[in-house]
Amino acid sequence: MRDFLIIGGGIAGISAAARLSHLGTVTLLEGESGLGYHASGRSAAMFEGTYGLPSTVALNKASYTYHRDANGGVLSPRGMLLLGGVEQEDLFARDCEIMEMTRISRDEALAHVPILNPATATQFGYHAEAWDIDTDLLIQNFAREARGNGGEILTNAHVTAIEHTQNGWQVDSSKGTYEARLLVNAAGAWVDHVANLAGVKPLGVQPYRRSMARLPAPGGHDVSSWPMMFGPGESWYSKPDAGKLLVSPAEEDPVEPHDAWADDMVLAEGLARYEAMVTEPVTRLETSWAGLRTFAPDRSLVIGFDPKQSDFFWVAGQGGYGFQTSPAASKLAADLIEGKQPEIDAVTVTALSPSRFGNH
Repeated sequence: MRDFLIIGGGIAGISAAARLSHLGTVTLLEGESGLGYHASGRSAAMFEGTYGLPSTVALNKASYTYHRDANGGVLSPRGMLLLGGVEQEDLFARDCEIMEMTRISRDEALAHVPILNPATATQFGYHAEAWDIDTDLLIQNFAREARGNGGEILTNAHVTAIEHTQNGWQVDSSKGTYEARLLVNAAGAWVDHVANLAGVKPLGVQPYRRSMARLPAPGGHDVSSWPMMFGPGESWYSKPDAGKLLVSPAEEDPVEPHDAWADDMVLAEGLARYEAMVTEPVTRLETSWAGLRTFAPDRSLVIGFDPKQSDFFWVAGQGGYGFQTSPAASKLAADLIEGKQPEIDAVTVTALSPSRFGNH
């Protein structure tokens, strides 16, 4: 009998495993062949403290010091550049205010990204306090912490059945049967599926597809110091990656949980929005893929005990914020499970609790 059984090996599950490994015995079950296979492995991997709803921003800000310092840190400087065109003034102004961006001149913007098209990109906002996250390192750091405290992390462990027992939970998987007194549902796009297996009312989460393309460096430029760029209303974004450029249409198309792939037409539309803002045409794609961003109905993360099943704990609805919130989100989960006063403020705790949905 374990103390904690976690279903899901993305960033939500593995960070929870690391924290809970200090409190008792932990087993994590991941159905895929590796950790972070679905949404976590297909993230844009940015830390931007002002990105998201107030509850998300609170988690972001509470996570910054951990990202910067723990295990030597996982952050490297990137910056963000907002590009607005004609007839986008209102959206541009809103994004500048929400993300605490400073308006800069065309020449300043060109100093950051020399391929901007001044005929179409007419407004510019910049925020230096945005960083790349080494997502693989972060996952491995959490996994090392969990294993170092005796935690068991199993991949290719697809969950097939869940039964509530007198002592807690029995979970059948392709790697065997496991028992634990507390079940932690961190299954990403599949959290409602896990809830249904457990006889717990689902939250009504919705996975959304987001596509991505990797392009050769435009015009042969060295893109390593370019900031992340995006259009008002997050209509597209681009980000340097290992000498290449990632471009996404930033779409949110509702889908069922699955191993996502890019939609070619949606990707083409996003590439066209990016291409309109620069002078270098898109000549070829090196590769493309897609991931799932899963949101609760109100788009805030869900962290807490189920209101009707006290030994079932939700760590769900990370959307696009899983990596940047993971230190504080996992700490909150451990505090609540331990029965300890959370370090994060009470307003945020309430905003994240599954109890906000009543009995769902």
